[in-house]
Amino acid sequence: MSSKLYDLLGQIGDPRRALGKLHPLNDILLIGIFSVLSGADTWNEMEDYARAKEEFLKTFLELPHGIPSHDTFNRVFSSIDSTQFEEVFVQWVNSLAEIKPRQVISIDGKTIRGAKQHGKKSLIHMVSAWANANNMVL
Repeated sequence: MSSKLYDLLGQIGDPRRALGKLHPLNDILLIGIFSVLSGADTWNEMEDYARAKEEFLKTFLELPHGIPSHDTFNRVFSSIDSTQFEEVFVQWVNSLAEIKPRQVISIDGKTIRGAKQHGKKSLIHMVSAWANANNMVL
């Protein structure tokens, strides 16, 4: 899964100058995506995530100069073409969620009782759809 995403990220143009470029763009972008999916909200949290998972990340990323700094995450994500990034990310997500003909989709629903909104009881209804072949919630 991540190798396909890594390859797709290669479609994004690298706006950085060649001089002083220490980290491959794909490494920075993939760490950024993984960290945000894991709950990171800031550039510092991206760096913290990467440092905590460094041994794991080294198994499939280049990381020639170690973990990028929070400043590097900030500069790179602030300078890449956000439209290109969105297109690549959507392309990846769509490839994960591709539904094949006759694929089994399990539907489950629940009503959460006791929830309140503006002091009044309100029922919250949750529905999830599980794509068996994809092993993911749609």
